[in-house]
Amino acid sequence: MTVALVLGGISAEREVSLSSGAAMLDAVKKLGYDYILIDPAYGDEQPQKEEDFFSNGKSFPNEPSNYLKAINSKFFNGVDVALLALHGQFGEDGLIQSLFELKGIPYTGSGVLPSSIAMDKSVSKILFTHFDVKTPKWILLGDKNYDLNLTLKKIEKFFGYPCVVKPSDQGSTIGLTVCHSQESIEEAVNKAFEFGSKVLIEEFIDGREITVGIIGKEPLPVLEIIPRHTLYDYECKYSEGMSFYETPAKIPDSLAKRFQQQALLAYQAVGCQNYGRVDFRLSKNLETYCLEVNTLPGMTSHSLMPKMAAARGMSFADLVEKIIRLSL
Repeated sequence: MTVALVLGGISAEREVSLSSGAAMLDAVKKLGYDYILIDPAYGDEQPQKEEDFFSNGKSFPNEPSNYLKAINSKFFNGVDVALLALHGQFGEDGLIQSLFELKGIPYTGSGVLPSSIAMDKSVSKILFTHFDVKTPKWILLGDKNYDLNLTLKKIEKFFGYPCVVKPSDQGSTIGLTVCHSQESIEEAVNKAFEFGSKVLIEEFIDGREITVGIIGKEPLPVLEIIPRHTLYDYECKYSEGMSFYETPAKIPDSLAKRFQQQALLAYQAVGCQNYGRVDFRLSKNLETYCLEVNTLPGMTSHSLMPKMAAARGMSFADLVEKIIRLSL
């Protein structure tokens, strides 16, 4: 079998994607598959050496049209499956998935529609609510020309402070701010709009960070994240020693089962396939609040999905092989 490991891209999460790609490449080598590396940012002129895919991370062509060139190039000839290590825009939002569909190339992760829905947190939350998955209250700003005074009134009416301001279609806490008063809202919204076309303002749930991975239709052991910062931010996610992890989480069995049930319900509500990760907050009165579904969760050395799989007795290579097999 020949695997095309697709990594990099042009999103704000490119650096994370390259880290995921490096870890997944090691797994592909251990599994003994034939492979090719493809970075869609480079179109039909890919780096010549393997190390160049990782050393040129900061300097790359920033043209979305290169994705079309890459998919239509000779590089995908004879490929059996595209192993996606992409994150963020053009990777998780259904766009590259649609190109693979048109090209007839099997790919890992969820399909076009669930990828698109999961990437848009506001649409995901509508589905969560419909399927009785508890999620923090929210309001949505769909235009940079929003009414600030009306927005402040809605915040006071629906959930108050602190609240979370973030782009509706980004991951890795990019563009996210926790606001403790109305004075910081305008700046936080402007920051979020730098990274997306829609901004979500959400009730802040004071509590613990919980996540549940799913492979196929099976929830993995529940994991608790204990970050050094108050917020599980970019530094805590991707820097060594900035977070601690407990798998399984030290919570009652009944609560763990509830998390797994809610995770599977959220995953299925969005229509996910093959694998994914569902993120939660656990409030101080032990209420579970679903934040989002990740259709291509991080696969770096610090990532949560491999940690949960390990708690189930799966090595990193086992996890990658399972993802490939499910996708085929």
